[in-house]
Amino acid sequence: MVALTRKQFDILESYLDHGVLTQRQLCELTGQSLGNVNKVVKELSELGLVDKKGATEAGVAAMERYRVRRAVFLAAGFSSRLLPITLNTPKPLVRVKGKRIIDSLIDACIGAGITDIRIVRGYLPEQFDQLLYKYPTIRFLENPQYNETNNISSAVAAKDILSNAYVFEADLLLAEPGLIKKYQYSSNILGIKTERTDDWCVVVEDGTIVEEKVGGEGSNIWRLLGVSYWTEEDGRKLSEDLVKTYQAPGGRERYWEQVPLHYCKDRYSVEIRECTEEDIKEIDTFRELRDLDHTYDVNL
Repeated sequence: MVALTRKQFDILESYLDHGVLTQRQLCELTGQSLGNVNKVVKELSELGLVDKKGATEAGVAAMERYRVRRAVFLAAGFSSRLLPITLNTPKPLVRVKGKRIIDSLIDACIGAGITDIRIVRGYLPEQFDQLLYKYPTIRFLENPQYNETNNISSAVAAKDILSNAYVFEADLLLAEPGLIKKYQYSSNILGIKTERTDDWCVVVEDGTIVEEKVGGEGSNIWRLLGVSYWTEEDGRKLSEDLVKTYQAPGGRERYWEQVPLHYCKDRYSVEIRECTEEDIKEIDTFRELRDLDHTYDVNL
């Protein structure tokens, strides 16, 4: 199977997404210069991966090694900040304008051809069974420790299925389904560039995360969102490193993404993938939910 360079991958993916494209259109889609596009298109043509009609069958086959195989949702938590709504309903199943929060993510996965979908549940687990009416192929993983640990226990429950996989925090409201792509070249996490934050953030250099910390300011500070992708190799490493960190002193109190970004960061190279505030919403409090859906605008 052909191993593609990053520039070859970006152009071949553009052909698969959009069909026949001019080289100027490829420049706009990939951010590459016209000279680079000319060079890479020639390389792909010589490899038999593209022709005048776009991507060839060989091109589709070459992308197979980069295809996302599954999606894993971490959905076990109680979400006390969304009380009183979450007293009887897990946060991912809360409805915004009539639609469950988690549905926006699942629908985007299915739209990208990802049908192997696993949900790690803990709080009110039986309520997630309602998803099977719309998504009958979903499978569940149980996290009985959800109320005694941080979210690292949910990642440990899914440790053996993190290769070639998206990992989602299941309480994100997705407005731009195009963020969930069929193919991914490298491990990455969605983020929003910010000038200053008092919250958890990362420092990014040349597109790669180099540090995770609480609070920061400057031109290289990004706020992370709970959507990440892990390659086959990094998924195998996570299987080991999650357990090692979880079993270490204080490990049960860690956030799972601290494993590749902090505690074992020398073993990973994780890119930032940019999105905007409009693309995806984090609903952390009842007030934020009420601002998005005025049907909750009642005295409780």
